[in-house]
Amino acid sequence: MSNEVTLGLLKKLGKAFNAGDVEAVLECVTDDFEWILATGPDAPHGKTVRGRDAVAATLAERARDIPELRFSETEVMYAGDRVIGTYRATGRYADGRPIDARGCDVYVIRDGKIARKDSYWKQISGGNAR
Repeated sequence: MSNEVTLGLLKKLGKAFNAGDVEAVLECVTDDFEWILATGPDAPHGKTVRGRDAVAATLAERARDIPELRFSETEVMYAGDRVIGTYRATGRYADGRPIDARGCDVYVIRDGKIARKDSYWKQISGGNAR
């Protein structure tokens, strides 16, 4: 898969995430898609979600917990079948706390779709936490 085609796939995924369009997200991923979230109870990974139904449920849960979330300032780097995307996440949790953090995702691309998305977010704390 060319870098140009991969970039188109990632742009489609990013627009779907920003729009909260679960069906469009699912169009970008394989049936056995694995999403490793930045936070969660499962050491050392956070939380791992597998399969389209679990991804849809996780996105619905995230929409409840973080009703305002946008990704911007993206940059993409290619490394064979892996792609690294950096971004800025901004928004607001349901309780009103703001979000403003840098993050990156490591993607595995297979057969023209995303097979894995391993997410990492900066953990902001202390005096400069928003």
